[in-house]
Amino acid sequence: MADDVLPILMPNIEGNGDDSSSDSEREREGEDNADGQGEEQQEQQQQEEDGDNERKKKKKEKDKKKKKDKDGKRNINFDQSLPASHTYLGSDHEEYSGRTVLDDESYVNLPLLTLPSVVLIPGQTLPLQLFQPQTISMMRHVIQKDRTFGLVTSRYLDTSGPTLANIGTTAEIFSVKEEDEHGIETMRIKAMGRQRFLILETRRQADGITIGKVRILPEWEMPSGLEGAELRCHRLSYVPEITSTTAMEVAACGGPAGDRQTVARSTKNKYRAADWTWFPPWVYRQYDCDVLMELVKRELYSWNDTLQENIMPNNPSDFSFWVAASLPLDDGLRLHLLSINSTVQRLRCELSIMQKCTIMCCRDCGSQIAEKKDVFSMSVAGPMAAYVNPGGYVHETLTVYQVTGITHHGRPSTEHSWFPGYAWTVAECRQCRHHLGWKFTPAKKKLKPEKFWGLCRASLLPGLRSDGGDSEETGWMPTM
Repeated sequence: MADDVLPILMPNIEGNGDDSSSDSEREREGEDNADGQGEEQQEQQQQEEDGDNERKKKKKEKDKKKKKDKDGKRNINFDQSLPASHTYLGSDHEEYSGRTVLDDESYVNLPLLTLPSVVLIPGQTLPLQLFQPQTISMMRHVIQKDRTFGLVTSRYLDTSGPTLANIGTTAEIFSVKEEDEHGIETMRIKAMGRQRFLILETRRQADGITIGKVRILPEWEMPSGLEGAELRCHRLSYVPEITSTTAMEVAACGGPAGDRQTVARSTKNKYRAADWTWFPPWVYRQYDCDVLMELVKRELYSWNDTLQENIMPNNPSDFSFWVAASLPLDDGLRLHLLSINSTVQRLRCELSIMQKCTIMCCRDCGSQIAEKKDVFSMSVAGPMAAYVNPGGYVHETLTVYQVTGITHHGRPSTEHSWFPGYAWTVAECRQCRHHLGWKFTPAKKKLKPEKFWGLCRASLLPGLRSDGGDSEETGWMPTM
């Protein structure tokens, strides 16, 4: 009987044993799962740490490259006064002193010199190499009179021929050298841009010289908008003080409406009279030359943080012209700036242009060539200046330390180099093969920078960077 019952009891006995083993297995599985989750968390943490390390490494490399680029722009042992003195034109020039000032709104007859794609700005130096007998004869007559002639750019708007612009600038000669080699007369001239004028009519003389009847454009200085509302007690209680310009005021001046920006101001009660007008003080600050000059300087430093403030004019009018001569604008924009008679409006226009322009593109195909952060100064005159080649062609050249989409043609040459000690190589657009400028490399050891490019203003077009990183169509024009 017991033997019969035993087989029946055995399953129950064995079943109890299986339950305990199952519990053990479940515990082991739980431990294995815990170990697996721990390993997954460790792997995830390791991946996150690796990702953080990779990001830190990339950021470090980016900061290192940025510092290297910045150091490369600042590490210049080249004599920056040489390009501004145009030593390539030779020595033993006859120098002239003094200045001829024409009355504003006066009507005068000026001999006109026409140069394609050259828009002379007041205060800008113009180098010339002349070979044509009629032009040399004209300059001799100009030197004997008052050393002043008019420079006007010409543009080919259609196939009928060049069209003169209606705005020009007087140029006053301050250095001349004449040579006669094998019966060929050559005249090398340095002139300075002086005053703007509007062409009323032109006539061509029998000797081929163009004479223009022009009106000298005035330079308006806008009075303070609060002049009529300002009380005498406010003028007597004026005490210089450093104040700040808020984001709202910066936005009103055309600046970014984000972070607060501090603008050095010498004013305390200057805008107190605004309380007696319909407008708040920031409305009047947006037409203040001091505020506009500081905002323009901030934009210039975003283009070129190595720019020295001591080369910038202190006078608002001279400063606005210096900025116009330093920006890589096309002929249309430069002529527009020349046509503005008010310093305040000119500064506001330049500020708007600099805030919108981020890259320089090829004029023909629109390919990106350089960014504004690539601009730097190789001359005390600023990042851009006019230079003349042996053939007499004047190039307004912008210096940059880095370019994209450019190919080079020919071998380096030091002949007639605008930057003594550097050899030049012709640079062309890789996309359309349009001539863009030159690459400059040192011909002497230990000369820095080790390389840079000089880009022709006439070959560039200011453009905006789109969201995708490419430049927009070449027809873009900044809003005034």
